[in-house]
Amino acid sequence: EEVVSTRPITFGAFVPQGWKTELIDIDGAEAKWAKAVEIAELAERLGYDSIWVYDHFHNVPRPSHEAVFECWTTLAALSQRTSRVRLGQMVGCAPYRNPGLLAKITSNIDVMSGGRLDWGIGAGWYDHEFRGYGYEFLPAKDRIAVLRETVEIVRSLWTEPDTSYAGTYFQLDGAQCDPKPLQQPHPPILIGGGGEQLTLRVVARQADRSNFGGNPDEFAHKCDVLRKHCDAVGRDYDAIEKTWSPEIHVRETEAEVRAVGGSTFGEPFESWQAGNLVGPPEQVIDRIGRYLELGVTSFIPWNRDYPSTETLRLVAERVLPAFR
Repeated sequence: EEVVSTRPITFGAFVPQGWKTELIDIDGAEAKWAKAVEIAELAERLGYDSIWVYDHFHNVPRPSHEAVFECWTTLAALSQRTSRVRLGQMVGCAPYRNPGLLAKITSNIDVMSGGRLDWGIGAGWYDHEFRGYGYEFLPAKDRIAVLRETVEIVRSLWTEPDTSYAGTYFQLDGAQCDPKPLQQPHPPILIGGGGEQLTLRVVARQADRSNFGGNPDEFAHKCDVLRKHCDAVGRDYDAIEKTWSPEIHVRETEAEVRAVGGSTFGEPFESWQAGNLVGPPEQVIDRIGRYLELGVTSFIPWNRDYPSTETLRLVAERVLPAFR
């Protein structure tokens, strides 16, 4: 059954920050940062609705002593180099920062940017990074409980004069968060992750937006699970915006597309293409249309060819106009 949404269709673009070693061929930290700023500014000029960064410290697929620009300092800087695009994280790692501090950081960036923050948050998964930086890598159910408490605390600090909270993992006594975010009642909350019995239950209770992946059949299944959780807690399923954040690689011909070989992490071309936005513009438009039928209204893909801007430009010129 086709899903008809009244939400506008939006498209984001990641800023290359080094997490996937995409800046490795640029010499020197200053030049790498200049490239990140250049692409953020270009995405805004090309008409993208938002720019995004990851919240990670070590490279993937393995730590490699290659620059990774930190999520929140990156967004604070880019908030001053852009004027229109929204600013998001895919997604913040809840256990990495005390939620009181996180409320201050996010509120400040919303003010600094003129009300452009999209707050992305998740439970975390990169165990090597947890251990490397001294964060306890709790079992999944506990990390998701940390996520839930973090969202409750940040929302309270954004909206209430004072916050006291007695949770399992966090205790606050009269915390204040001023200035408050500019957006009312608060910046949108995007919760990332597709864990069916834990994460999606938190999404049903707490999120304005969800983000999980998969090919169309897998995505449809996750949506069905989320709908059941919404029914169980009395939440309107359609009130939660569905976002999708695949990899994207676009060239004019199939042969040019195939020349890239596969995903960032070496996944074979055929399976990579099946679960991502990979192909000439017409194929990418068709794939986006399939996800629109599943209820997705916001697309936030990672550009496989960074630091090249060929995909970024082709999508802006050949794909976005089909949905505007």
